[in-house]
Amino acid sequence: MNKIGSLKKQHAYFPSLAVNTIIMRYLFYNITIILVVFFGILAYYYEQWIWAFLIIGPIVIIGIYNRFQKRHTILRNFPILGYFRYFFEMISPEIQQYFIERTTDGKPFSRNHRALVYRRAKDVNDTHPFGTQLEITGENYEAIRHSIYATPPVSEIPRVIVGSKACKHPYSASILNVSAMSFGSLSKNAIMALNRGAKKGHFYHNTGEGGLSPYHLEGGGDLVWQIGTGYFGCRTEDGDFDPEKFKQNAALEQVKMIEIKISQGAKPGHGGVLPGEKNTPEIAKIRGVKPHTTIVSPPSHRKFSDPDGLIKFISELRKLSDGKPIGFKLCVGRTEEFIDLCAAMKQHGVVPDFITVDGAEGGTGAAPLEFSDSVGIPLEPALIFVHRTLEKFGLRQEVKVIASGKVLTAFSILRMRALGADMCNSARAFMFTVGCIQALRCNTNDCPTGVATQNKMLTKGLVVEDKAERVFNFHRNTMHAVLELLGACGVKHTNEIDISMFVKGDEMVALTNKYFPDSVLNRVD
Repeated sequence: MNKIGSLKKQHAYFPSLAVNTIIMRYLFYNITIILVVFFGILAYYYEQWIWAFLIIGPIVIIGIYNRFQKRHTILRNFPILGYFRYFFEMISPEIQQYFIERTTDGKPFSRNHRALVYRRAKDVNDTHPFGTQLEITGENYEAIRHSIYATPPVSEIPRVIVGSKACKHPYSASILNVSAMSFGSLSKNAIMALNRGAKKGHFYHNTGEGGLSPYHLEGGGDLVWQIGTGYFGCRTEDGDFDPEKFKQNAALEQVKMIEIKISQGAKPGHGGVLPGEKNTPEIAKIRGVKPHTTIVSPPSHRKFSDPDGLIKFISELRKLSDGKPIGFKLCVGRTEEFIDLCAAMKQHGVVPDFITVDGAEGGTGAAPLEFSDSVGIPLEPALIFVHRTLEKFGLRQEVKVIASGKVLTAFSILRMRALGADMCNSARAFMFTVGCIQALRCNTNDCPTGVATQNKMLTKGLVVEDKAERVFNFHRNTMHAVLELLGACGVKHTNEIDISMFVKGDEMVALTNKYFPDSVLNRVD
């Protein structure tokens, strides 16, 4: 009775709701009868009108079917018009992006930032007209403090040497590189374009956890081989780590560094996801799994489950790779676990050559929404914490720190440097260079630009030679922008950048107030 009373109250407040629903339920029948009778009369007198039933007939059949099917309420109530709802829902990202979104809007990257990447990738005018469109008095506005004694940009692009005392083959890395993206998540054409661009621009290309594919090797660019929890590329049949396979691939000349993936910012505590529609026989063979099945990597490694185990695994990989730089990637969660790890490094005298810090705002091809939105610490506080903790244990000089998470502009690179990073990785910025339009279809295999898909017809649209040049152009022009910003600050190298050079526009105070909170400093101490 309460439910009936509730419905009556609802209809009392919204009398048109019930009436319109009832009308629409039977409007289809009324219109169908009228159309059939109308065109039937026309066909009786004019024989050519019989062809109209080739159009009306299927619509009537579909409509009648929808009135009796039980899966879709919208189509039961609106047998034909209901399809418009699904059509507009399908193209809603495009409507939002092309007609509603302002230049400073757009998630995760604004239209202005996407356009900046496109222009730099095409090597055309990347200047911005008429002044900033940002709200510079808001609490989120940040700026770099320039010098009245600005200097001309230097010509030498800064590089970083990665390699601790135990490393036999130190690597000279660019301050901006291609972050981890697997073949499988990305198409083979996208992988080849990224690698060729990296080769020409002298920066590295992280393979992602999907393993070393022929397309990573084809371009000849420097590689960071990422070893995820699935051990793709160095995996036994039952999913364990295979030392011999690892040794074989690690010996490749293109493999400059090896990165153990502990966790990823967009889905920390959740293994990588390769949807079944993307898992082609070719990809399955590379990864050592069954094709056409959704592959979810384990949430953690079988090789270790504590700090001592990770230290031992780093030593094992260093030995198997003949002393190449070994590091790991993580999204910080429980800070005490990282402190324990640093204590284990100090105790055993074994340190990684680098640590990649991924923020919770990092990108992914596919992840549960709860993990993307609600798990992990953002990059800025995580980066500060890792940097300061390494300093506290006396390990910072040995270990290079890499920032990964929404790095796209020269300003963001210098900002990461000020917060404790030696260099940066970017995935989505480089995706834009090879054609990504932020269509948000990465997990469907329907990427319209052929970047994040295994659909051969869509992949053919991505021309490797053209996009490789754009990858190179973007990196080169962004590095030039970095040098210009350094010159504006009156310095010559990213090593001279520190947090005191950044301010909040609404307060004109140093960003140390925001990025070095007492809680972080006390936690490290």
